[in-house]
Amino acid sequence: MHEQAILMSARKTLSVKIRRFLAVGLANTAVDFAVFALLVGVSVLFANLAAWAVALSFSYMVNSRWSFDRTRRHREAFPRFAVLGALVSLGVSSLALVVFAPFVGIWPAKIAGTILAAILNFIVARWAFEGGSGSGPDT
Repeated sequence: MHEQAILMSARKTLSVKIRRFLAVGLANTAVDFAVFALLVGVSVLFANLAAWAVALSFSYMVNSRWSFDRTRRHREAFPRFAVLGALVSLGVSSLALVVFAPFVGIWPAKIAGTILAAILNFIVARWAFEGGSGSGPDT
Protein backbone atom coordinates (compact mmCIF):
# COMPACT_ATOMS: atom_id res chain seq x y z
CA MET A 1 0.00 0.00 0.00
CA HIS A 2 2.82 2.40 0.86
CA GLU A 3 4.42 1.85 -2.54
CA GLN A 4 1.15 2.68 -4.31
CA ALA A 5 0.91 5.96 -2.37
CA ILE A 6 4.40 6.92 -3.50
CA LEU A 7 3.60 6.08 -7.10
CA MET A 8 0.46 8.25 -7.01
CA SER A 9 1.98 11.29 -5.27
CA ALA A 10 1.84 14.76 -6.86
CA ARG A 11 4.32 15.30 -9.67
CA LYS A 12 7.38 17.44 -9.11
CA THR A 13 8.68 20.03 -11.55
CA LEU A 14 11.95 19.40 -13.34
CA SER A 15 13.67 22.15 -11.32
CA VAL A 16 12.57 20.50 -8.05
CA LYS A 17 13.85 17.14 -9.29
CA ILE A 18 17.22 18.66 -10.25
CA ARG A 19 17.62 20.47 -6.90
CA ARG A 20 16.72 17.36 -4.94
CA PHE A 21 18.95 15.16 -7.11
CA LEU A 22 21.86 17.55 -6.47
CA ALA A 23 21.25 17.49 -2.70
CA VAL A 24 21.10 13.69 -2.68
CA GLY A 25 24.16 13.63 -4.92
CA LEU A 26 26.21 15.66 -2.46
CA ALA A 27 25.30 13.30 0.38
CA ASN A 28 25.85 10.32 -1.89
CA THR A 29 29.29 11.60 -2.87
CA ALA A 30 30.21 11.87 0.82
CA VAL A 31 29.13 8.23 1.31
CA ASP A 32 31.07 7.14 -1.79
CA PHE A 33 34.25 9.00 -0.83
CA ALA A 34 34.12 7.78 2.79
CA VAL A 35 33.89 4.11 1.77
CA PHE A 36 36.53 4.67 -0.93
CA ALA A 37 38.90 6.27 1.61
CA LEU A 38 38.45 3.35 4.01
CA LEU A 39 39.25 0.74 1.36
CA VAL A 40 41.67 2.42 -1.06
CA GLY A 41 44.66 0.80 0.66
CA VAL A 42 43.35 -2.64 -0.34
CA SER A 43 42.97 -1.90 -4.05
CA VAL A 44 41.88 1.22 -5.92
CA LEU A 45 39.40 -0.58 -8.17
CA PHE A 46 38.04 -2.75 -5.32
CA ALA A 47 37.58 0.37 -3.19
CA ASN A 48 35.80 2.06 -6.09
CA LEU A 49 33.47 -0.93 -6.59
CA ALA A 50 32.62 -1.23 -2.88
CA ALA A 51 32.08 2.53 -2.54
CA TRP A 52 29.84 2.50 -5.60
CA ALA A 53 27.73 -0.38 -4.22
CA VAL A 54 27.13 1.35 -0.88
CA ALA A 55 26.46 4.70 -2.55
CA LEU A 56 24.12 3.07 -5.09
CA SER A 57 21.96 1.67 -2.32
CA PHE A 58 21.82 5.02 -0.52
CA SER A 59 21.10 6.91 -3.74
CA TYR A 60 18.31 4.56 -4.78
CA MET A 61 16.56 4.71 -1.41
CA VAL A 62 16.57 8.51 -1.25
CA ASN A 63 16.09 9.42 -4.92
CA SER A 64 13.25 6.93 -5.43
CA ARG A 65 11.31 8.43 -2.53
CA TRP A 66 12.22 12.10 -2.63
CA SER A 67 13.79 13.32 -5.89
CA PHE A 68 11.71 11.74 -8.63
CA ASP A 69 8.09 10.84 -9.40
CA ARG A 70 8.64 7.11 -9.30
CA THR A 71 6.11 5.49 -11.63
CA ARG A 72 7.76 2.08 -11.59
CA ARG A 73 7.62 -0.46 -8.78
CA HIS A 74 10.86 -1.23 -6.93
CA ARG A 75 11.26 -4.61 -8.63
CA GLU A 76 11.32 -2.80 -11.98
CA ALA A 77 13.04 0.47 -11.03
CA PHE A 78 15.93 -0.90 -8.96
CA PRO A 79 17.40 -3.20 -11.64
CA ARG A 80 17.26 -0.34 -14.17
CA PHE A 81 18.88 2.03 -11.70
CA ALA A 82 21.57 -0.49 -10.70
CA VAL A 83 22.48 -1.68 -14.20
CA LEU A 84 22.59 1.78 -15.70
CA GLY A 85 24.36 3.06 -12.58
CA ALA A 86 26.99 0.41 -13.09
CA LEU A 87 27.50 1.42 -16.69
CA VAL A 88 27.50 5.14 -16.02
CA SER A 89 28.83 5.93 -12.56
CA LEU A 90 30.93 2.85 -11.90
CA GLY A 91 32.17 2.77 -15.49
CA VAL A 92 33.03 6.46 -15.68
CA SER A 93 34.66 6.62 -12.25
CA SER A 94 36.67 3.43 -12.80
CA LEU A 95 37.79 4.61 -16.22
CA ALA A 96 38.84 7.96 -14.75
CA LEU A 97 40.87 6.16 -12.08
CA VAL A 98 42.60 3.89 -14.59
CA VAL A 99 43.29 6.59 -17.18
CA PHE A 100 43.96 9.71 -15.10
CA ALA A 101 45.25 8.52 -11.71
CA PRO A 102 48.78 7.82 -13.02
CA PHE A 103 49.02 11.44 -14.18
CA VAL A 104 47.09 13.46 -11.60
CA GLY A 105 46.77 11.12 -8.61
CA ILE A 106 43.97 8.96 -7.26
CA TRP A 107 41.82 11.65 -5.63
CA PRO A 108 41.79 14.15 -8.53
CA ALA A 109 40.90 11.29 -10.89
CA LYS A 110 38.15 10.08 -8.54
CA ILE A 111 36.70 13.60 -8.25
CA ALA A 112 36.75 14.17 -12.02
CA GLY A 113 35.05 10.82 -12.67
CA THR A 114 32.43 11.58 -10.01
CA ILE A 115 31.55 14.96 -11.53
CA LEU A 116 31.13 13.54 -15.03
CA ALA A 117 29.14 10.57 -13.74
CA ALA A 118 26.81 12.84 -11.73
CA ILE A 119 25.77 14.72 -14.84
CA LEU A 120 25.01 11.51 -16.73
CA ASN A 121 23.31 9.92 -13.71
CA PHE A 122 20.44 12.43 -13.62
CA ILE A 123 19.28 11.26 -17.04
CA VAL A 124 19.71 7.60 -16.07
CA ALA A 125 17.94 7.96 -12.73
CA ARG A 126 15.02 9.84 -14.22
CA TRP A 127 14.52 7.13 -16.81
CA ALA A 128 14.83 4.35 -14.20
CA PHE A 129 12.20 5.88 -11.90
CA GLU A 130 9.86 7.64 -14.31
CA GLY A 131 10.38 6.05 -17.66
CA GLY A 132 11.48 9.33 -19.27
CA SER A 133 8.18 9.64 -21.09
CA GLY A 134 8.70 13.33 -21.79
CA SER A 135 5.12 14.13 -20.80
CA GLY A 136 3.85 16.09 -17.87
CA PRO A 137 4.52 19.45 -16.23
CA ASP A 138 8.29 19.08 -16.13
CA THR A 139 9.09 18.98 -19.84
